Amino acid sequence: MQLELAAEELKSALNRLRRAQGQLAGVIRMIEEGRDCEEVVTQLAAASRALDRAGFAIIATGLQQCMTEVDEGKRSPEDRDALRGRLEKLFLSLA
Repeated sequence: MQLELAAEELKSALNRLRRAQGQLAGVIRMIEEGRDCEEVVTQLAAASRALDRAGFAIIATGLQQCMTEVDEGKRSPEDRDALRGRLEKLFLSLA
């Protein structure tokens, strides 16, 4: 399965991933500086949420594209069902 990276829906996921990247760099810096444990964990949790949301957005985009391709005749219903199963497994891996 290949996603159209130019799709509008993925821009939000990319922004979340960039935010998580910055948060992770901040967590590393905080640990190196010996910052308070609670502050570190708070930032780590924020990065984790950003990664989860990006993953969910990517999976949702893949599912939407799959359904659109079936409606347009680019995929068979069997292909759709197989892809849906793979996306469901990916979704559950994030949950």
